Amino acid sequence: MPDMVRRTFLGTGAAAVLTSCVRVDDSHGGVDLLEMSLADVAEGLKTGRWTSRGLAGWYLERIEAVDRRGPKLNSVIELNPRAREEAAELDRERREKGPRSPLHGVPLLLKDNIDTADGMTTTAGSLALEGWRPPRDAAVAAALRSAGALFLGKTNLSEWANFRSTHSSSGWSGRGGQTKNPYALDRNPSGSSSGSGVAVAASLCAAAVGTETDGSVISPASINGIVGLKPTVGLLGGAGIIPIAHSQDTAGPMARTVRDAALLLAAMGGRGEYLKALDRAGLKGARIGIARKFYEKHADLDRILTSQVDVLRRCGAEVIDEADLPSHGKWSEPEGVVLRYEFKAGLNAYLGGQPESRPVRSMAQLIEFNEKNRAKEMPWFNQEILVQTQAKGPLTEKAYLDARRDCLRLSRDEGIDAVMARHALDAVVTLSSGPAWLTDWVNGDSGAPDSTTPAAVAGYPHITVPAAFHRGLPVGLSFFGRAWSEPVLFRLAYAYEQETKARRKPGFAAGGPSPEKKA
Repeated sequence: MPDMVRRTFLGTGAAAVLTSCVRVDDSHGGVDLLEMSLADVAEGLKTGRWTSRGLAGWYLERIEAVDRRGPKLNSVIELNPRAREEAAELDRERREKGPRSPLHGVPLLLKDNIDTADGMTTTAGSLALEGWRPPRDAAVAAALRSAGALFLGKTNLSEWANFRSTHSSSGWSGRGGQTKNPYALDRNPSGSSSGSGVAVAASLCAAAVGTETDGSVISPASINGIVGLKPTVGLLGGAGIIPIAHSQDTAGPMARTVRDAALLLAAMGGRGEYLKALDRAGLKGARIGIARKFYEKHADLDRILTSQVDVLRRCGAEVIDEADLPSHGKWSEPEGVVLRYEFKAGLNAYLGGQPESRPVRSMAQLIEFNEKNRAKEMPWFNQEILVQTQAKGPLTEKAYLDARRDCLRLSRDEGIDAVMARHALDAVVTLSSGPAWLTDWVNGDSGAPDSTTPAAVAGYPHITVPAAFHRGLPVGLSFFGRAWSEPVLFRLAYAYEQETKARRKPGFAAGGPSPEKKA
């Protein structure tokens, strides 16, 4: 990027921070600051090409230029006021003792439902938790901090992780307002990890952390043209994350490349050396089942899926087409019951652990707070899910136990496990979601078809990779499989990514997406 263009777009201060970044020796070639991968950032820190403080300054200037001004993406809800000082401390530690890990000094953003004990608040986007500064890091935040990662700030989200109303607008919170899709500003970023997905897509950080109960990492990753992984539930520690459902909740990495997602997952507390699984020839000989039913009523999306099947075959995969889950579509009703029961138990436990001086320490008090602050908290949609949840009893009730049993049977025994055993599959593949819809505060999300629920309900891993563009909007391809199969999914997804190189930078189109030039 020429210096003049870079200064115009990022601001003079930001351009000056990393002037040396574009003056590298010929053996390494130029570095595109807007597409620096986490691996690029780590390598530059290792070689001394830049410092953590310099990177922090550059990303903070970019957040100011793109998130606060310019397109006003509104993806970052809060900045770490000590980011530059902490970066300088990490630089000093690197000089004196060496790096703690490949993530030492790498600037990240975390979703605003993940506790950090650094002066930043954790609110799930709700005014009811405004000013809450947790006394300790969440387990995943502690693991990242131990690895030397730098937290730039917190990202906006769909309030209460999109579990407040059936008519909500994804990416909207009472505290943070509406996050915008960077590919088309009038389109929705999807949720609930909206801010994390947008911030990564727009290169406001090296990578980010989201959380998912059902689709909250995979959908915004797909719709914002990045890589997202929902790991096996239980792989990462869940303590210190504002909950919905303990049987489905997990944090997950969101990044611009599969390699970056693997690096980030390992630092978050993953069990394996995921980088060793990455193989350009990883699809050769793999048995892949295509789940068609998710998009059978959407001709354009089905055509995109067919084109990706051709790619998989070209990469040497053995494809079993129409390998649909036997229980397709039957899991949604019991899931809804389970989420409401577990949300009440989990949120009451989280809020009840706060000091007595806090204004909201139970779901009942939260509902009351929202009613009293309706003008700010409920200008567009209500809180019927909270009310339904409050009406539920304890987790010992038969209705809950039966629903949870049905969830496991339908998603595992008659779902993912069944189809994988029948066809001896390495993974199930389908599109992650349709393209982004128009943001509508009056009617709420019109939504897009997606494939997130089976793996979410089963607690199984699921990764999405940029695949295609539909009328200028990103669409991702999903790989999901049995519990603890993250290394297999990384191998397959990496091979697919290296073949397609489908990611494009967002264009911040104000009047909607640009028409596709090429099918």
